[in-house]
Amino acid sequence: MVFAFYVLSAITLVAAGGVMVSRNLLHAVLFLILTFVGIAGFFVLLSADFIAMAQVIIYVGAIAVLVLFAVLLTPRAGRDNGETKFAAPAVLLGVCIAAVFLFVVNDTAWQTNEVAPDLGAAALGRALLETWVLPFEIASVLLTAALVGAIMLTRSAEEEAEDALA
Repeated sequence: MVFAFYVLSAITLVAAGGVMVSRNLLHAVLFLILTFVGIAGFFVLLSADFIAMAQVIIYVGAIAVLVLFAVLLTPRAGRDNGETKFAAPAVLLGVCIAAVFLFVVNDTAWQTNEVAPDLGAAALGRALLETWVLPFEIASVLLTAALVGAIMLTRSAEEEAEDALA
């Protein structure tokens, strides 16, 4: 278990770093997919198989593919990330956030439970469809708007002129 945790940690952190340093947007999206799969692996290690499959289906199967299609179907956008003047402040901010995280992790008195929580699939489904239904609906509207925006970006000037005449 511990070995699997360290392997997943390394894969996830390297993939997340690949998202940040990749100059090609297609490669960045592929690294993002690998990061999502690594996070799903953490859920498997925590014996949360339902959440792991939801992670794979929702994030890898929907969001990452949507971003991938948006990148590939946008002909006018450059697929490379140019140099930015904010690289040094971003690295400084990242180091500061990492220092805060390390301080919190080391300073917190973590509690452990000897008994596994009694949360079955039925209780989880009720919570997702009663308590958390509004965030799911907002996410679905947001994803639909992103898909419509990606389609609008791929339209040519001739197609827009045809719609203006109709």
